[in-house]
Amino acid sequence: MAAPVISVDNVGVRFQRDRGRKRSLKDMLGRKELRQAPDEFWAFRNVSFDVAEGESIGVVGRNGQGKSTLLKMVAEVLIPDEGSVAVRQGVAPLIEITGGFVDDLSVRDNVFLAAGLHGKSKDEIADEFDDIIEFAEIKDFVNTPYKHLSSGMKVRVAFSVIARLDEPILLVDEVLAVGDRGFRRKCYARIEEMLAEGRTMFFVSHNDGDLKRFCQRGIYLDKGKLQYDGPIDEAFDRYTTDYA
Repeated sequence: MAAPVISVDNVGVRFQRDRGRKRSLKDMLGRKELRQAPDEFWAFRNVSFDVAEGESIGVVGRNGQGKSTLLKMVAEVLIPDEGSVAVRQGVAPLIEITGGFVDDLSVRDNVFLAAGLHGKSKDEIADEFDDIIEFAEIKDFVNTPYKHLSSGMKVRVAFSVIARLDEPILLVDEVLAVGDRGFRRKCYARIEEMLAEGRTMFFVSHNDGDLKRFCQRGIYLDKGKLQYDGPIDEAFDRYTTDYA
């Protein structure tokens, strides 16, 4: 049997409610006990699962239950406080999608910057630049400073860049909730193309239609725990039943 492309092993993540209070050196060095200070809480704890290559997984739960946090760990931009996350393939993250774009740079410069940060060479970006701009529908704004774009236009640019990456694992966090209906249809079609190529996907959404369209498996996070891992219909049904 092939090794899983993602292994989440007994993971826990904690945050501080009072961001103004810094942990002392003693707090940071005393990680063996991982005692919870009064102003700390666990987003989730003791979460374990494996993901096979080509699986498409919907992550469901209320706001604040750790869905985006889970994706950030898979993207390796967040380190868990307990346990481990092993990711054995490259990741294309559609999470906090406009992060990394620079307001004062032009759209053109931002495309080269963002794609370059994800490993694309300058020549590769140049070859794909026209397709990126056409997909984003911003041909008349390529030399406009990014800060002057509308929020919807910014999302279109960012999605168009990330959707051109060749990474085998795709992370999608509520990005399809933004933008007009026509652009969402294009996003849906592009995601379906990527899944048809055999990519692995984590998909966070509150939209049951989108979840059931793209995902076969569902993970339900609630009250700091993995409450269910199985068919997406059952995962969403359990979630909606708990909070009907």
